[in-house]
Amino acid sequence: MKRALVILTYNEIEALPKVFDRIPRGSGHEVFAVDGGSADGTRQFLEARKVRVFVQERRGRGEAFRLAMASTDADLVVFFSPDGNEDPADIPKLFELLEAGADMAVASRMMEGAFNEEDVSWWRPRKWVNLAFGLAANLAFNRGPFVTDTINGFRGVRRAAFSRIAPDAVGFVIEYQMTMRAMRAGLDIVELPTREGPRLGGQSTASSIPTGLVFLKTLWRELASGAATRKLG
Repeated sequence: MKRALVILTYNEIEALPKVFDRIPRGSGHEVFAVDGGSADGTRQFLEARKVRVFVQERRGRGEAFRLAMASTDADLVVFFSPDGNEDPADIPKLFELLEAGADMAVASRMMEGAFNEEDVSWWRPRKWVNLAFGLAANLAFNRGPFVTDTINGFRGVRRAAFSRIAPDAVGFVIEYQMTMRAMRAGLDIVELPTREGPRLGGQSTASSIPTGLVFLKTLWRELASGAATRKLG
């Protein structure tokens, strides 16, 4: 099966040089980047190292996922963000899970043996919210093993699975939507424990309250869609 490693970037020039040499680029038959319109030299850094860069016409992480899938014919695709949070050593492991039969492979920051960057403190608001959204998704849609990290973007997916669930979210909620739709479709979601590192540069563009509201709206939309599907059935 053909593998594609997708590097997702947007103004990552602070972190990228610290991470790039640790990315196991040989784990994919092809490696390319999808960039959200960086203006800090990120694209030039990658192109100087012979990494092809596809530039989004529209901003948004969801748009990046769809552009990535449209830019390759690979059967197995892994998405990686080089901001320091994600461990490059887990990239081959995600490919291995997909090759072993998983429809979706997720690097979990929540399961036993994993580490979330907030685990160094007793106050873990981002982790608790993540767990709450995860519990809601599992209770509403899951028919298989409990998925501990429904939101993390460090994941891989089979092309056939991506086409089947047809995620249409625009921003950071794309991964949550993918997980919920995969659960509802009865797809095989497999997790591996990962260690979330500190951000090495730049700032997250996902503001807590607005992003949380988008997640709630998306959860409600998927619940309503599932209810409508059951009614029609």
